[in-house]
Amino acid sequence: MKKLFLLAAFAVMGLTTVHAQDVLDVTGQGKWLVEVNTGFGEASKANTGLSFNSTDGATTYSIGGEAGYFVINDLALKVGLGYAGSDIDGFDTDSTFRWKVGGKYYIAKKFPVAVDVNGSSTGEFSPMWVGVQGGYAWFVANNISIEPGVRYGYGLNEEAGDGDANLLGVNVGFNVFF
Repeated sequence: MKKLFLLAAFAVMGLTTVHAQDVLDVTGQGKWLVEVNTGFGEASKANTGLSFNSTDGATTYSIGGEAGYFVINDLALKVGLGYAGSDIDGFDTDSTFRWKVGGKYYIAKKFPVAVDVNGSSTGEFSPMWVGVQGGYAWFVANNISIEPGVRYGYGLNEEAGDGDANLLGVNVGFNVFF
């Protein structure tokens, strides 16, 4: 019985090691990352992900994405761009350009941690935040991950609340590694 248990333990460790090696290859230096996020609960006007909301004749939406390049193993420098708009009873009321610049580091190949500066521009209104995010990378294939996470944004200027109107949200990221 002890031999059977020992054999099973070695088999599980072997499979885990093979999977970890596959993940290592996608977060290695010189690789690329393309990411799309959905934000739940974050009211940030700088979210570069996908969203859609319609309530009582008012519709808001956003579309965007991010890309990154791994400058060293597990560390990607990222940029993100997005566009958001709103429509109230058939009238376009708000168009917003959104941006993000930062980095993302994968701890033990499974726990992404990101830090970025992000903002938006609507006419003369240009809020900026510093964002911090952490989560878990679930690799559904060798080069595709789903990453649920928690994000916190700290307002940098008056339009973003000068640190008094900070943002906390939950998101899910969908990533493809090249």
